[in-house]
Parts: sequence; structure tokens; C-alpha cells
Amino acid sequence: MTDVQTRTEAETTHQCASTGPTSTRRCILVGAGALGATAVLAACGTDGTGTNPNGSDFDANPAPAGSTAAGSEGGGDTGGSAEVLVAASKVTVGGGVITDTLVVTQPTEGTFKAFSKVCTHQGCEVSEIKDGQIICRCHNSFFSVKDGAPTSGPAQQPLAETKVELDGDNVVVAA
Repeated sequence: MTDVQTRTEAETTHQCASTGPTSTRRCILVGAGALGATAVLAACGTDGTGTNPNGSDFDANPAPAGSTAAGSEGGGDTGGSAEVLVAASKVTVGGGVITDTLVVTQPTEGTFKAFSKVCTHQGCEVSEIKDGQIICRCHNSFFSVKDGAPTSGPAQQPLAETKVELDGDNVVVAA
């Protein structure tokens, strides 16, 4: 049977730090790992020039839609940067379209509404629009496409409304 001796972390670190002509396999692997970690961290870091990897300055990036840039007085024209939700032609009269975050409806021709797609009963997402109703199939709650109010099922609160408007051929979040 072979006798195994263990070394403490301090002994291993000290041994690798020595400047002797021989290196152990463990020291080489530790050094290679440290070199690899340094390379990864350097690749993820930024330099001091203030330029991001795609070559544009961070300060030149516009503020997100619906927000006010730092140092501005707020308000004013959005400059056509309103968030497009859906092409108006895709929203049927009396029906709607479910997007990533909202339900966009057209209760009457030319009138567009948008509501949260999260059901007010237990937080499921609505999954269907049929016969003038926004439907959550989790517990069969039904909401009106006109105002998001519950029409049947366990939900008691209306879907949260987001103001929208028609901008050319698109339904967009109102400014």
C-alpha cells in the first residue's frame, strides 16, 4: 500500500512561488488557469477611452424610449421614437393581437386599446382573443376588448391599460 501525504494550501502556494528550476505539474496547471482567467477578465473589461466594443461612445447612446435623457428638461417631441406595438392592419375590429407584453385591441374601427397581458386573477398570461373577449385559460377569466374589464370568471379587477395611438400604419405606445 502506498503512503499518501497531503499538503496544505500554504505549502502548495509557497512551493509554486519558488524560483527553482523545476516546476511541479500542479504549479503549471495553477499558472495556466490563472493566465486563462486573466484573459477572460481582460476580454470582458473596458479600456479607459470611453468607447464601447462596437466603436461608439457610451455618452452618445440615446436614452431609452419614453425616458428623459440625463441633463434634459424633459417633455417635448419623441422624434418618432415611439414604441411600435403592432401594425394596425393586424388588429381586427372587435378582436386583437397579443404581443410580448400587451394585448392590443380594436373595439371599434379606428379605436385602439392596449392592456397588460397578465391576468389580474393569479398572474397567468392571457392566451386568446375571441368574440370580443380577452381570455385567460388558466382559470377561465374573460375580459372586454373595449376596456379590459372582467366579464366572467374569477378575475375581479380589469387588465391594466396602456395608452396607445395610431402613428401612420402602426399602433404605438402614446407619448
